[in-house]
Amino acid sequence: MGGPLLTMIVQRIALGVLLLFAVSLLIFAGTEILPGDVAQAILGQTATPEAIANIREQLGLDRPAPMRYLEWLGGAVQGDFGVSYSNRQEIATQIAGRLGNTLFLAAAAAAIAVPLAIILGILSVRYRNTFFDRIISIVTLTTISLPEFFSGYILMFVFAVSLQWFPSSATVYDSMTLLERLWAIALPVMTLVLVVVGHMMRMTRAAILNVLSSPYVETAELKGLSQSRIIWRHALPNAVAPIINVVALNLAYLVVGVVVIEVIFVYPGMGQYMVDHVSKRDVPVVQACGLIFASVYIILNTIADVASVLANPRLRHPR
Repeated sequence: MGGPLLTMIVQRIALGVLLLFAVSLLIFAGTEILPGDVAQAILGQTATPEAIANIREQLGLDRPAPMRYLEWLGGAVQGDFGVSYSNRQEIATQIAGRLGNTLFLAAAAAAIAVPLAIILGILSVRYRNTFFDRIISIVTLTTISLPEFFSGYILMFVFAVSLQWFPSSATVYDSMTLLERLWAIALPVMTLVLVVVGHMMRMTRAAILNVLSSPYVETAELKGLSQSRIIWRHALPNAVAPIINVVALNLAYLVVGVVVIEVIFVYPGMGQYMVDHVSKRDVPVVQACGLIFASVYIILNTIADVASVLANPRLRHPR
């Protein structure tokens, strides 16, 4: 690995760290400027001023915001997100299992969506401008246009209510086997696949078609190579960089954007956990979930940038 390449990778990673710091500042500031008093919300409208002052002192809300931000950020870097206001339990301990559930759901959806999208994109290019290509384009455009909650309720009505093939609520337990877990999360996985596969497929198709217009592809066609061979041997390897980017963006969505899906199917993941505590005005939990979601999104995008540079040598030499 050459010096310029290593420098570029270090720069991308440093930019990701800087962006994460900026996001943490926005998350903390956003929760600080929310209307209302957290202490008042915890104790209720009948609380006395003395009780409110006591609870503010116990929670550290009487200290300056910059000091509380630095303490929160320092603890978060070490994996300590503080204590929940609603149940006085360690947030990191509560989040651990929830995050595992969310990652499991995202991984199951990605295992289906990523290869399916790439294969459909390649087939769409291979048979472009045919009836098959038009059908795939119409179906994927429809799935992209439908809101995720609408797709989830439609799948729930068809497969859980009408056919009764899968449970309507995706409840999972630690004692479940792998097959039992997969069966329980079948509907949220199907919903997530419908949401992301269309976008990945269309971007894969566009990236390969862009490469097919290159002069070296025209030369390969003049040599008499078959269309399938040109796509697999010449076009696809050179379209890897944009495909990696769109796959990484959709993987980030599978982890960060599952809030609505988890609420619909009552799945015990990070999204459901955050929504439950938003209603309780549990600020430390909201901050912790927001920071974790932002970290996952930034880390996956940073990995995509580095992978794109490694896959495409032309990106190593800025114009």
